[in-house]
Amino acid sequence: MATRHLDLGCGSIPRNPLARDKVFGVDIAPRLDSSGQTTVVAANLVVDAIPFEDSSFDSVSAFDFFEHVPRVFPTAGGDGTRFPFIELMNEVCRVLRPGGILYAVTPAYPAPAAFQDPTHVNIITASTHQYFSGDKPLARMYGFTGEFRVRRAHWAIHKDAILYAPRSGILSALRQWNYRRKGALTHFVWDLVCSK
Repeated sequence: MATRHLDLGCGSIPRNPLARDKVFGVDIAPRLDSSGQTTVVAANLVVDAIPFEDSSFDSVSAFDFFEHVPRVFPTAGGDGTRFPFIELMNEVCRVLRPGGILYAVTPAYPAPAAFQDPTHVNIITASTHQYFSGDKPLARMYGFTGEFRVRRAHWAIHKDAILYAPRSGILSALRQWNYRRKGALTHFVWDLVCSK
């Protein structure tokens, strides 16, 4: 069976960091390839569900996307509150197959990259992923129904985080130490497994 990957907020070209057989994308505007086929499905993930069926992907990625999804939002009538980021995490879990991977890379506090773009409305920290993982995720109190287990969660520089496979060895450790010393680790990586 062919493996499938979904890239959220992908722009015109969906990424495939886990090298799956088939790649799909979701962005606020649809994209067509040269033959007129849809390569990116349109959806505003702040208000819309991910437009795919349950358990239809082996992996989902979100590169520089989560920081654009509000944490709190008024309901359409203005008389209540929604939690779009919690809803999106529920949707990610819904479309992942059991054992599927969520790979997310986002600028994170205290790096200036977390704040410099005025469309960043969801500031991620090195601990945010803990709200969605473990036996009793803290996000349950806000309506989170998914289940994730942490494989890796770490600081990275953006260009290294685009690659799924982590670099290892003494040279990599020295390089990481040097980036940390310089304050160049601007992005936080989530590598989570959906354990529904």
